[in-house]
Amino acid sequence: MAQTFENMQIHPSAIISSKAKIGENTKIGPFCVVGCDVTIEDNVVLHPHVIVDGITHIGEGTEIYPFASIGCPPQDLKYSGEPSKLIIGKKNVIRENVTMNPGTKGGGMITTVGDGGLFMVGSHVAHDCTVGNNVVLANNATLAGHVTIGSFVILGGLSAVHQFVRIGDHAIVGGMTGVEYDVIPYGSVKGDRASLSGLNIVGLKRRGFSREELDELRTAYKVLFTGDNTFKDRLRKLILTKPTSEAVLEIIKFIENGSNRAICQPKDS
Repeated sequence: MAQTFENMQIHPSAIISSKAKIGENTKIGPFCVVGCDVTIEDNVVLHPHVIVDGITHIGEGTEIYPFASIGCPPQDLKYSGEPSKLIIGKKNVIRENVTMNPGTKGGGMITTVGDGGLFMVGSHVAHDCTVGNNVVLANNATLAGHVTIGSFVILGGLSAVHQFVRIGDHAIVGGMTGVEYDVIPYGSVKGDRASLSGLNIVGLKRRGFSREELDELRTAYKVLFTGDNTFKDRLRKLILTKPTSEAVLEIIKFIENGSNRAICQPKDS
């Protein structure tokens, strides 16, 4: 049976460093291992056989399932033991065999995961990633290093995101898709090598976007991704329409802020 110590339920087979900081009402199951630089907030649940190591912070109400490996050294040959961090937010569900790694010197020394995410079996968050709130990584979806994922993003099963790629808020990635280029907010991409297939209309309707907002996004999408002129020219054309939609302005800002990756385009663009 588990033993209770100061509002914590900790199984006697769990190995917990005396230097770890453990919040109230936390449950730690059999054969878990918690390292010395770990902070676990209140109401966290670690199911059996979870490892939490490194300089790792786990937010309140997060639940981690068996055989997850959280905060172990990054899978990067350049990593040389620097004291980088992994910060995980509140109320995440991290399922079996998930791996999340801390940052590296070459990427800001930190990996961050927001609140309310669902990380399904075998999904992976690599070093120096930034993951927003309410994100879903389906089974075996994987992020390479330095990836930025916005809020309310869904990655389908067996999908993979190339290092340094950005995926904007409310975007969706189809299953078994390799994402090599940045994905605009509200976009939908799919294919062996991802191509833009439209807007994430179903997801946006579920989140309460109005018909007017959807129409404005459709119009902006048509301006950006149809026509014979260059993508820069089409972006300039969209800006000249002086859009007032917050969603459209977010897409423009995302593109203008740019990165070393190109913007994912439709196949016929």
